[in-house]
Amino acid sequence: MAKLWFKFQRYFRRKPVRFFTFLALYLTAGSLVFLHSGFVGQPAVSGNQANPAAAGGPAEGAELSFLGDMHLGRGFRDTGEASSIARRYGPWFKGKDGNERAKLGDYGGAWSRALKGRVVREKEEERAKYIGCYLDDTQSRALRGVSFFDYKKMTIFRCQDNCAERGYLYAGLEFGAECYCGHKIQATNVSEAECDMECKGERGSVCGGANRLSVYRLQLAQESARRYGSAVFRGCFRRPDNLSLALPVTAAMLNMSVDKCVDFCTEKEYPLAALAGTACHCGFPTTRFPLHDREDEQLCAQKCSAEEFESCGTPSYFIVYQTQVQDNRCMDRRFLPGKSKQLIALASFPGAGNTWARHLIELATGFYTGSYYFDGSLYNKGFKGERDHWRSGRTICIKTHESGQKEIEAFDAAILLIRNPYKALMAEFNRKYGGHIGFAAHAHWKGKEWPEFVRNYAPWWATHTLDWLKFGKKVLVVHFEDLKQDLFVQLGRMVSLLGVAVREDRLLCVESQKDGNFKRSGLRKLEYDPYTADMQKTISAYIKMVDAALKGRNLTGVPDDYYPR
Repeated sequence: MAKLWFKFQRYFRRKPVRFFTFLALYLTAGSLVFLHSGFVGQPAVSGNQANPAAAGGPAEGAELSFLGDMHLGRGFRDTGEASSIARRYGPWFKGKDGNERAKLGDYGGAWSRALKGRVVREKEEERAKYIGCYLDDTQSRALRGVSFFDYKKMTIFRCQDNCAERGYLYAGLEFGAECYCGHKIQATNVSEAECDMECKGERGSVCGGANRLSVYRLQLAQESARRYGSAVFRGCFRRPDNLSLALPVTAAMLNMSVDKCVDFCTEKEYPLAALAGTACHCGFPTTRFPLHDREDEQLCAQKCSAEEFESCGTPSYFIVYQTQVQDNRCMDRRFLPGKSKQLIALASFPGAGNTWARHLIELATGFYTGSYYFDGSLYNKGFKGERDHWRSGRTICIKTHESGQKEIEAFDAAILLIRNPYKALMAEFNRKYGGHIGFAAHAHWKGKEWPEFVRNYAPWWATHTLDWLKFGKKVLVVHFEDLKQDLFVQLGRMVSLLGVAVREDRLLCVESQKDGNFKRSGLRKLEYDPYTADMQKTISAYIKMVDAALKGRNLTGVPDDYYPR
């Protein structure tokens, strides 16, 4: 075999022309095989189809047919019906039954993949119709439902899908990365040229512009979601003293039902729907109607005239639902107009709810929060202060998990957020192995990762709090559990330390938007308690250390549910 190979090399070395001839033949053969793969499986065309120009001869007809096929890789942005597709790309696009080859499973190569992409896009376009470019104002949004941002992966379909799932009629995209939903467009139409920003997650697609919305009307296949899945029960409340000011829109409904009242208030763009027997009232949570003092639901237990199993309240006690209309009184955010004279830390142990607290502070103050670190995923989700250097002075406070004298003394004041270590450790473990709102797999809990994690992180939970109490200047302690239980009061304390004057109505707005997109829905229930007896013994000792340190500074000790387990 070696001798044969040696003779083969010597033969071509003596006759280089033969070598290049052989190489050319080889490449030609490969090209023919590649071209053949693009035509494999094409059905035969009849004589009439092969000769589209009646005056042209066979050669001309074949040439035209071939050129028509060569255009398969282009022009897929057009959205015609099946008949126009067939005319544009030839009769082979239809199967024997005359229908489009939606699956395209019998065609190979790049052309097949391109056609598959076209069909998928056309199916997506069936669910929404583009209606134009609209002006948007941060003080008065064109679409006033929920909103979310993704500065890395935003696509038109993702925005439409999120709005449709929540039952909205319109979806709008702005700045290439922001998605807004609503039931009504409250803005003027502008030139298409003003919507000129490419979607961050979809090249070649337009996602609005600077203060300009690309708006789509959703074809509501999820009509039932808008009617039946959009309202959140808030409870039974006493009729407010000044009804016309507290709930400014009212409609009489003889055949009252929850759906009718919720739909009416949603259409009027109000976040609250209050049922009062045969009257439906709409409005915002305000100091006149704060939704803080719930009454016994038996006081509202009057059956709806159009719903046998639902309560519709009475003229004196209202049943209140929260619609899917977003309360925009607390959605505007910006950087500080001038450089801050002090650096305020939002300090916590990892897993203690720092990201959620940042979300609340941004809504309450209207200013972005910063970070000692840079987390690209949080920046992409709307925390624009994440990219600023922590000493920039443009953000209202700075997220940090740092401990140690030097790091702590760099700040002029601090909000110290403390959470039950058992919950905090599990939350941070979930974040480490599942992302900011994800969950660790069972394999991680059962493997060596969890015991090692507790061994390393549990002491840090205690030393983090002790260090901030010892070295911090002007430290405000907030317990995560208290923030969940009484958000209005605790958030008011936090905002006061930040030196921002906030109206009560804005804090009430925050209450209705409190979860946002950055709070984990809850710890996924495990089949067993991950904490062993030794772990619990160690953690309980740390809890007692922190409790003693808090009480030693005349502060409230740790909540009772920290121990025993």
